[in-house]
Amino acid sequence: MTDAPASFALVPGAAASPVILHVPHSSREIPAGVRSGIVLSDAELERELDHMTDSHTAEIAGRAAGLAGLTPWRFVNRVSRLVVDPERFPDEREEMAAVGMGAVYTRTSHREELRRADTDPEPLIERYFRPYARAMTEAVADRLAATGRAVIVDVHSYPAQPLPYELHGGGPRPPVCLGTDAFHTPPGLLAAAREAFAPCGETGLDSPFSGTYVPLGFYGTRSEVGALMVEIRRDTYMTEPGGPAGPGLSRLAGSLAALVDAVSG
Repeated sequence: MTDAPASFALVPGAAASPVILHVPHSSREIPAGVRSGIVLSDAELERELDHMTDSHTAEIAGRAAGLAGLTPWRFVNRVSRLVVDPERFPDEREEMAAVGMGAVYTRTSHREELRRADTDPEPLIERYFRPYARAMTEAVADRLAATGRAVIVDVHSYPAQPLPYELHGGGPRPPVCLGTDAFHTPPGLLAAAREAFAPCGETGLDSPFSGTYVPLGFYGTRSEVGALMVEIRRDTYMTEPGGPAGPGLSRLAGSLAALVDAVSG
């Protein structure tokens, strides 16, 4: 576990900020010891990373942090979601396990083999998933202790066209999808997000992706922890799949900063 802490970074913000920008899927990094368990060729793996990485979302969050009046905290995953996905349940509660995409993926975005089906997920869970979950829990607890509340804003992106792994890909795919939780997404947070992202086009709700990320120690019990998922359609700011960012990135960073400002006071 010696290198596990290096697999994520908590970038400090202002002492008085309750906001944590959470960026779980922006990295393409796969450590050599993890790569050996993936059956794809190098070219196939690069293509899979193109499809599954939320490219440039760390830059969007970083720019937003720089623009915000009160600098938010940032929790950024430094390794690919193909190592572990920190937002998935590591047990039978995870619906994506049905398509081989629990906390440790065994199938690709196109439902092909990524790892052998009999792969034991526990070593990756222990080395990467649990330290990440503990650190995120501590980050939220720290914001609660310092400010009396915490606001987690998940920064994601998704492709313009559904990928075969998506379980709910048949619904609307707006420029910005806002994922909510009945307990942790208060009406004021949702309204602030709709207003902040209005310059980026239509905002939709919980389609094609729904829900929010809240550490399990607070989930469903601590209403002082607010949470919202921001899913940005990739063609609004980059060349798909896996290509460079375009001018839309600056507009999105400005909108994210506006959301941070709206909920920081």
